[in-house]
Amino acid sequence: MTYAIECRQLTKTWPGKPPVEAVRGIDLKVEQGTCFGVLGPNGAGKTTTIEICEGLLKATSGDAYVLGKNWATQGDLIRQEIGISLQETRLSEKLTVLETLTLFRSFYRSGMEPSEAIAKVSLQEKANARIKALSGGQRQRVAVATALVGNPKLLFLDEPTTGLDPQSRRDLWRIITEFREGGGTVLLTTHYMDEAERLCDRVAIFDRGKILAIDAPQKLIANLGAQHVVVFTVNGDSASSLAEDFGADLPGVISARVESEHRCLSVREPHIAIPALLALINERGLQLTSLTTRQATLEDVFVHFAGHRLNDDETGAVR
Repeated sequence: MTYAIECRQLTKTWPGKPPVEAVRGIDLKVEQGTCFGVLGPNGAGKTTTIEICEGLLKATSGDAYVLGKNWATQGDLIRQEIGISLQETRLSEKLTVLETLTLFRSFYRSGMEPSEAIAKVSLQEKANARIKALSGGQRQRVAVATALVGNPKLLFLDEPTTGLDPQSRRDLWRIITEFREGGGTVLLTTHYMDEAERLCDRVAIFDRGKILAIDAPQKLIANLGAQHVVVFTVNGDSASSLAEDFGADLPGVISARVESEHRCLSVREPHIAIPALLALINERGLQLTSLTTRQATLEDVFVHFAGHRLNDDETGAVR
């Protein structure tokens, strides 16, 4: 089987004293015709890995194949078959949308008409508007259109919905879904867990230069063994001295952790765990100040594997 992306023992070390190991022996396979999500905090190594796959960086060791080809010997062929939309694509503000797409279309030997690319991102009414006159969401859709105009087989999207309003996010979700349903492959990086759960067939969780887990989102969540998360806060004389795993040994509880001022219990059976938790809080002479329940998410999967939240700042993190 030819994969859209295949990385074998990929490493990248940045020079320094000491050297920084940004990517540490990654193996990754992305099947064609799927949307593959890459999740991880800033400094997890995911950007470095993707830039190697995009041909922007050279690996220190290991191999990265894109659509069955190697950048070292077949770079020109790969460029004709991929589209890239960066998190912040800076376009000439004096050009119109149509002029911008015409320019980008000229970079490819074949592809779609600029007007077709504009239609795919629903910007027909803005075809003759200058880039500087567009909203943030409209500019992001133009950036995606520049990645689509060459009619690529593989689309790299780096956090395409960061900072967008809800409607603009849904518009881009539609574009991604339609591209995948048309047979294209998408490699998507995102910090939004709901986005990954909705769009991705499979996801890889990166942290500290390694891949911690790869699977379908719902399988990763199911493998936690916990369907729900109970989030609560307490106060009282002994509240500050409670162990981080407070409540972990209660019936129906899989694990316990602290997130900022909240405590979280991953539970299999909330109707059993919650009464037991309330009894424990009363027994310790504590006061319950808040309690909510929610479904387990990819965020909980990440915390389970990495030991910290996705958006937590990490000192000494790799790029």
